[in-house]
Amino acid sequence: MIQNWRISNFNGALLACYFIPAWTIAAFKIMISPLQGVYERPNVSLVLFLSDYLHLATMSTVRYAWLMALGKLTVVAFFAVFLVFTTRASIRRTGGCDEALAMALAIGSLISFASMIMASKVGQTAALHLHVTELLLLLGTAVLMAIEPPLQRVPTPDRAAQPSRPSEFYSLSNPSS
Repeated sequence: MIQNWRISNFNGALLACYFIPAWTIAAFKIMISPLQGVYERPNVSLVLFLSDYLHLATMSTVRYAWLMALGKLTVVAFFAVFLVFTTRASIRRTGGCDEALAMALAIGSLISFASMIMASKVGQTAALHLHVTELLLLLGTAVLMAIEPPLQRVPTPDRAAQPSRPSEFYSLSNPSS
């Protein structure tokens, strides 16, 4: 069982175990109570940046916070699909789970990078440390996926390409004929 696990699959599963609960909780706090949820550490950089630099009203800020929550839930969904795909050994061996992981890494890196830039602009050091850490985790897995050697696929023998043996035909026919 361990023989068909790649390092990027194992690392992606560990990332999913962190990002699924962390980003789901942060997104649901925004969805349940937008004004309280946006002032938590994972979300505060967006709110302060939008209010300080773009001078948006409260409802516009809440709408952008909902968009960020939707983006985080999209990343969570891709990580969940990746985990489901990794439970099947046949999908994992053929690399069918790599696309879901790549999408989660791409969207998650984009969200973490934007949040990191916003946190640095508004001076939120705790939020900046959180987003830098998340971005480095995501980028580390992306680099690991990029430099990992491709899967060695074993070609399956094609029965139509093999020459037929006469014994197969005779074994199916009636011996008395």
